[in-house]
Amino acid sequence: MAAAAGLLNRATTGLTVRSAAFLRALSTSTGTSASPPVADAESKGKRRKKKNLFEVAQFLPNWGIGYKLAKSHWRDVSYQITKINLYKDGRHGKAWGIRYKAGLQVTDDPVKLSGVNKPGWKYIPESNKKTATVPTASEQSLV
Repeated sequence: MAAAAGLLNRATTGLTVRSAAFLRALSTSTGTSASPPVADAESKGKRRKKKNLFEVAQFLPNWGIGYKLAKSHWRDVSYQITKINLYKDGRHGKAWGIRYKAGLQVTDDPVKLSGVNKPGWKYIPESNKKTATVPTASEQSLV
């Protein structure tokens, strides 16, 4: 029985030493952790998802027909949407428009837009649909 008691005492001592080493390893912080600290995650903020043409146009009246949209990385190039063919899911499809460069109309005929399902489209706010205005008396006298 003494041999059995000695064996049991040795096993519990080994278990205690291993568990203490395990707890010590958990409590010490290492320089390279897998997850970033909470302070870094909060300071960066959330990144906004870029939208495709249809996700931008859905909030405009009549799905953006008559409004100018452009890719966010294009400089001085935009398209005035003339026709949209939506797929059933409402987030993909085809679109046609008139090309504008530096605010001037390039073509009279609408062309099919490429990359409409790719993210990165934006609405050009100064392109609000111009409503037909009645000319004033001073404008009529000039004609």
